[in-house]
Amino acid sequence: MPVLVITGTGTEVGKTVATAAVAAAAVAAGRSVAVLKAAQTGVRPDEPGDADEVVRLAGGVTATEVARYPEPLAPATAARRAGRAPVRPHDIAEAAAKLAAAHDLVLVEGAGGLLVRFDAEGGTLADAAELLGAPVLVVASAGLGTLNTTELTARELRARGLDLLGIVIGSWPDAPDLASRCNLADLPDVAAAPLLGALPAGAGALPPAAFREAAPRWLAPRLDGTWDADAFRAREAG
Repeated sequence: MPVLVITGTGTEVGKTVATAAVAAAAVAAGRSVAVLKAAQTGVRPDEPGDADEVVRLAGGVTATEVARYPEPLAPATAARRAGRAPVRPHDIAEAAAKLAAAHDLVLVEGAGGLLVRFDAEGGTLADAAELLGAPVLVVASAGLGTLNTTELTARELRARGLDLLGIVIGSWPDAPDLASRCNLADLPDVAAAPLLGALPAGAGALPPAAFREAAPRWLAPRLDGTWDADAFRAREAG
């Protein structure tokens, strides 16, 4: 798995922190890691972006962006309004392939959900994953509403013949409600893919050293961690 594409079921689901956790666990397992942000929007040239946040939390990784746009919009819209060239799927694939030549693992982090548009022709992260032939990890929210967005994402991946590696819950609450507890069983069911981790709420606010030490405990062995889905479900679902 030299390249892993990481998408969310939407915005604000914990995708960047989950990417950092996957990177930290891989580094702890002795792998060289690069993180590629497909398109960074909503930050100025002098501000840290998502890739910088992954470096801060995970440490010891190479990080880069394909392009950056100042307004917090979908990449295609942000590029158009900025009067700049858009990011196209082949740009993402080429950048990832170059990084893969020098690293054991390349994590390609998308912008928002799987079908967010990167250019006027409708190019998406899914198109880049197809070009790369890479598996996709989906970061989902824990609570009410997540089943629909997760199943839609999973269906689109399968319709394209892409490998859905699994689901990671981007922010597991300290006091999960009924919907969240039920979703521990329902998420892998609707996605027809395994649950591969759950990050505690507020994980991104931990000191970097504590984040790196804890990250493998939040992720399943498939992601270089020690997290056990059945044990977590038994403990949290009650």
